[in-house]
Amino acid sequence: MVNYFNSRILLQPNEVPKEWVNILPDLPSPMTPLVNPMDGKPAPPEMAFAIFPKECVLQEVSQEPTIPIPNELREIYASTYRPSPLHRALGLEKELGIEGDDIKIFYKNESYSPTGSHKPNTAIAQAYYAKKDGLEELVTETGAGQWGSGLSFGCNLFGVKCTVYMVRISFNQKPGRKILMRSYNAEVHASPSRFTESGKVFIEKDPEHPGSLGIAISEAVEHSLRSDKTRYSLGSVVNFVLLHQTIVGQ
Repeated sequence: MVNYFNSRILLQPNEVPKEWVNILPDLPSPMTPLVNPMDGKPAPPEMAFAIFPKECVLQEVSQEPTIPIPNELREIYASTYRPSPLHRALGLEKELGIEGDDIKIFYKNESYSPTGSHKPNTAIAQAYYAKKDGLEELVTETGAGQWGSGLSFGCNLFGVKCTVYMVRISFNQKPGRKILMRSYNAEVHASPSRFTESGKVFIEKDPEHPGSLGIAISEAVEHSLRSDKTRYSLGSVVNFVLLHQTIVGQ
């Protein structure tokens, strides 16, 4: 008989993983390098250093099978929401007609984070490395607001300013996410905005432009290049984000 009162596996805070797992050495062939959009040639590391925190760039191209998680960062994970619990999906098992304990379905519950998703796993790491580099601000885009909320939380932990360009239609439809980001001291702008040249192009054509993730990205990158104390941050696409998310499966 299934025991509904024993459906979660919990670890202690001191069991937070000590390493991230890097899949790059296990790929059958090397990843294509970052490309300079101006000439189509492989971009030198110096170009990426102007956009992302230095350690994130080094992690992006690392061939080490594992990368140590700094102890200060582990302490932050442990004092906030990690390790996250492993749940048995009893409702799904019931829906599928699975009875008894011969077959068990589990899932890792990342909704335990302060912002309700897995996004802070990399947001905290990026904010940590930004602070370590002496940076003062991280800028990003967000669609529905989950990534913006995650980065706002991470930056607030380390006293790094967070600026978020949020797709206008979501900015208007999801006030709760906007409030959450601002509660973590983030500066949140509806995108397209009048704060960047790329945003002004769309605003001048249509003051009520609904926005898009592409426009928000353009605004965030443009903003990040204004100061050598500011960098761009994102919560998907790049290798170092995937690296940081391997903390989920350990």
